[in-house]
Amino acid sequence: MLIDTHTHISDLAAVDKIILSGASIQTDGNINGLQRVFEIAQSDARIFCTLGLHPDEYGNWFDYEPMLGNPKVVGVGEIGLDYHYFGIETRAGQIELFRRQLDIARRVKMPVAIHSRDADEDSLESLHDLPAAGVMHCFTGGWDFARRMLDRGFYISASGIITFKNADEIRETFARVPTGMILCETDSPFCAPVPFRGQDARPSMVCEVVRVLAQIKNVPALEMEKILWNNAHRLFSKLNNLS
Repeated sequence: MLIDTHTHISDLAAVDKIILSGASIQTDGNINGLQRVFEIAQSDARIFCTLGLHPDEYGNWFDYEPMLGNPKVVGVGEIGLDYHYFGIETRAGQIELFRRQLDIARRVKMPVAIHSRDADEDSLESLHDLPAAGVMHCFTGGWDFARRMLDRGFYISASGIITFKNADEIRETFARVPTGMILCETDSPFCAPVPFRGQDARPSMVCEVVRVLAQIKNVPALEMEKILWNNAHRLFSKLNNLS
């Protein structure tokens, strides 16, 4: 049973469930706006979604909180901080947007899907009193950051990046993350795994992420599939509603 826990493309080929990530107010090609993501999630029992505003939406706002009670909306995200792509000069605006959305997650008691790039300390500080847990999506940090997030009850999600030749440090980190705290994703259309580099990623490519995780953890691929499936359903409890 394959699940892609973070994709921006609705494609059920070769997977059993997907979680579409709402991250942008605007609709641009294959990247769906929050309302569009919400609508797609209603169209098929195998499609779920998270709703949130990506760090690049700092200065913008859309009130998605009323949509979070829908049974197909499993979490708040993706939200977070990104100083790598958007610069440290945007720090104040990003933090304001991030914390506003964390307040929503607190109120509705839903898990969060966190995006963090070159913002470890600010991410940790912002999350310090979050009662609900969540997932560090498309994780590319080191073991110290992963350990500190695990201590807070967060899951760590592997994307296609874990298959890259130059991803030894990321693979070493996942070797240390408890198997029961790992999720898998594609972040489609980004970060296509080996052997699909150069292509747009699709949810079906999550099998390559599972394959590498199985190698790292020295378990059969089918067993890893089951573990990752169960982990996702444990964190995002609404996934069990329409199984």
